Amino acid sequence: MDWVTRARPKTDRIACPWLIRRFIDADAVFRFVEPSAVLELAGSTSANSFDAPGATYTHRGDQCTFEVLVEDFGLTDNAALVRLARIVHAADVAGQLDTDPAGAGLLAIGIGGLEVEADDQVLLARASFVYDALYAWCQREVSHGETSRSPG
Repeated sequence: MDWVTRARPKTDRIACPWLIRRFIDADAVFRFVEPSAVLELAGSTSANSFDAPGATYTHRGDQCTFEVLVEDFGLTDNAALVRLARIVHAADVAGQLDTDPAGAGLLAIGIGGLEVEADDQVLLARASFVYDALYAWCQREVSHGETSRSPG
């Protein structure tokens, strides 16, 4: 599958490609374009649009795009993904930062990532480790019933 979204991914637009490659389509290809070109490119190439106004997959109600993808692709039975979705939501949705203690850290990583990497494809590749690690932490948390403040 081909996917298209806005350039300069920070939180949701990094989390979603990680989710798609890890749980939906390992061979997915992502294009980052100017916001005004997202829907046009999606229409002309049959790519799935995400996290952009009018996109096929975007914020819905109070859900961020990551949460929408988890729901739409039937991944809600994965407790660790649901846990990760709460963190992404906190980091991505305006006014929701205090809804999860890990949200501020993820937001800081997203903002900092934009400062240290100018190439969106390289940024996506580099950030995949962050989401792999965070997902592993979420798996540990849900399997052991640990809280986000558990000692390491």
